[in-house]
Amino acid sequence: MLFIDHLDRIPDSLLLLIFNKVADIKALGRCCAVSKRFNFLVPQVENVVVKVDCVISGEDGGLNAKGKGIIGHLVRFMIGSIVKPLQALQHFIGPRKAILAEVSHHSPAEVLKNFKEIQHLRIELPGGELGVEDGVLLKWKAEFGSTLESCVIFGAASVLSKGLKTGSRRKIQLVSDDEPEGLEGLEDDNGSIPDSFYINSWLKLRVVWTISSLIAASARHFLLKEIIHDHPTLQNLVLTDADGQGTLCMGREQLCEFRDKPLAASPSSNRTQVPALNMKLRYAPTLELPSGTVMQGATLVTIRPSDQTIAAKKESEGFIVGAFEGPYRAAAKILSRRRTYLLEMNSF
Repeated sequence: MLFIDHLDRIPDSLLLLIFNKVADIKALGRCCAVSKRFNFLVPQVENVVVKVDCVISGEDGGLNAKGKGIIGHLVRFMIGSIVKPLQALQHFIGPRKAILAEVSHHSPAEVLKNFKEIQHLRIELPGGELGVEDGVLLKWKAEFGSTLESCVIFGAASVLSKGLKTGSRRKIQLVSDDEPEGLEGLEDDNGSIPDSFYINSWLKLRVVWTISSLIAASARHFLLKEIIHDHPTLQNLVLTDADGQGTLCMGREQLCEFRDKPLAASPSSNRTQVPALNMKLRYAPTLELPSGTVMQGATLVTIRPSDQTIAAKKESEGFIVGAFEGPYRAAAKILSRRRTYLLEMNSF
């Protein structure tokens, strides 16, 4: 009796559809080992997800201080000891060949080099780069072309759990030492920021959050250079982390711009230079959501380049509300209707 392999009866187009649903790079790698046919088809997938699940610390492989994260050094240089070193990205920083050799891990660029038809790529780091103080909530989302186009940052000093009576809510995050409890009475009826926001250095803390997030975003952007140039078929790229702290996204037009225009690298580090910026800050001492969740010191910062046209700014208004999910989306929507305070930042 002849043996019939029923997999041979499945057309290539259907197998590619299945592989595109799988997407995970590790699972696709295992599929390649099944047969020569699978090994031929897998590199033609259009949707790929790369999960970087190895964090390389300064102690691994005998790394010295120079091998520690670039973001931590940058922020300490600019505003003191605010964030921890960037560890999650370190193992695929291009120039640091010695690190790759010592820990024997492959960069996403190396892993993806055999995939020639990728259109939608998602890279997920094991955790966010920003080591903020205990109890502080900090999230950001940025859009890039050849440089920063827009960024939304949401932060809060503490978050209180939902479903409990007022006065007995259980904290799911500790209150930051820089912003103590009892802020409910500080908010003015007209939505203005209270004077204590400036007196108690809370504004300075928000500036620290902003600079830290921008450095993290620009470092991620710089490290995508090799991947973008190696994959001209890319139409959408997302670089995020398992903690959901920060997300960098690029669409088709932004990817084309990245390839066509020279990348403006920061002269002092491995990151993209951040252009001069206009920032809008919105603040609420206490923000209670319809779900019952209470956020203290809730802050929303929207950022765009100073030279961006008015038309471009109007086109990206929906980016503010759509930047976050769950309770953070609702909080951003509420904060977006509050009084706006304008800030400016020079290129760095």
